[in-house]
Order: sequence, then C-alpha cells, then structure tokens
Amino acid sequence: MAFNGIFVTGTDTGIGKSVASAALLHAMRSRGLRAVGMKPVASGCVEAADGWRNEDALLLQAAGEPGVPYADINPYALPAPLAPEIAAADAGVQVELAPIRDAFGRLAAQADRVVVEGVGGWAAPLSSTLEQADLGRALDLPVVLVVGLRLGCQSHARLTARAIEADGLRLVGWIGNAVDPDMGRHDEVVALLAQRLQAPCWGCLPHHDNPDPAALARHLTFPD
Repeated sequence: MAFNGIFVTGTDTGIGKSVASAALLHAMRSRGLRAVGMKPVASGCVEAADGWRNEDALLLQAAGEPGVPYADINPYALPAPLAPEIAAADAGVQVELAPIRDAFGRLAAQADRVVVEGVGGWAAPLSSTLEQADLGRALDLPVVLVVGLRLGCQSHARLTARAIEADGLRLVGWIGNAVDPDMGRHDEVVALLAQRLQAPCWGCLPHHDNPDPAALARHLTFPD
C-alpha cells in the first residue's frame, strides 16, 4: 500500500497522538524515508522570539527532517489552551482549508511521507464550518487511529473507526498507547481490538512518564 502521508487521529484528547506521530516519523526516517510532521491547528501555544509555538508541533518538528519551517508544520498556532474553535475566536482567527492545503503541499514536495496530526478525538471540530474529516478529504489522506489503552477503549476505538469510515475516509491502521499503566488484562484488550478493528495494528507503545519518541519507534511498523 503506497501513500505519501497519513492523518493521525485519536480516541480522545490526551491519549498520545503527538508521541505516536513523532515515533512514526522516527520509524519512517530509520527506513530511509524523508518524513516530516504537521500539526495544522494547535491550541495552547507559548510566545517565543519568533512567534507562537506549540509543544506538540515542536515535537513533530524535532522528529522530522531538519530545516522545515515551523509555519508550514503549524499554520494555525492559537495561544489559548482551549478547543480550537474557541481558541481561534479568542485570537480573531478563522481556520480555513486553503492555508493548510498550501502548507501541506510545500511539505509534501520535500518529503516522502507527511504525518499530519489532528486535534483531540475525530469528531472535535476545527471551526464552526470545518471538521477534521473535511481536512482529511482535502489532503486525500488515509487515517491512522491512536487508541489510548485504558478502561473503555474498546468502545471509543470502535465508535471512532465507524465514524471515520462513515465520513468517507479510509482507516489503514491503529496504534495502541498504554496511557493507563494499571489497566488490567492489557494483552487481552489489545487482542480484542485487533479482532474488531478492520485495520492492522501498527504497534503498541508501552507506558512512559517521559516518553522518548525515538526510542518508542522500535515498537512500530507500517506498510511501504
């Protein structure tokens, strides 16, 4: 299965999409691919000397090919740590597809793979008129789902997978992330997810208090 990029979504917010995306970038680059990350919309930014910067977007920048402008990785850097729709309103900004599509085009021109990280869970809107499904369709990307492995994750994962397919996008893989180190019967839960999600597992990331995406890359695999 050939693809020039993927859209990474999650079963919820705070379940490790950024770490999984950065680990994927390291895994891709270890196989000789030029890979870059993208966080089109990021809320919760801090002001630096060269503009507003988001921690997750910086993580993707560090994991990808060097020399990529931050403005292309994160076209919409919104200061307030709120839902993007609210953070954009606070900043007097309207999130639109065109700037994101243009930035993606520049990234794709200099890379073999672009890993695009969404916001929150799949149904979290980007604006009053823009859903993440709209972005996935506009960029023509297949979807990889990060499943936060904790109690209740089977329902969240299956509902998200159904929503992705209902929105007309293709789920090509999923990644488990052990967000709850105390979750019981971990291996059995992963096995059940593998049976019920209609996409292959690209790996499971173990729990870490301070995750290192480069080290976690060895737990992941992906199709050529």
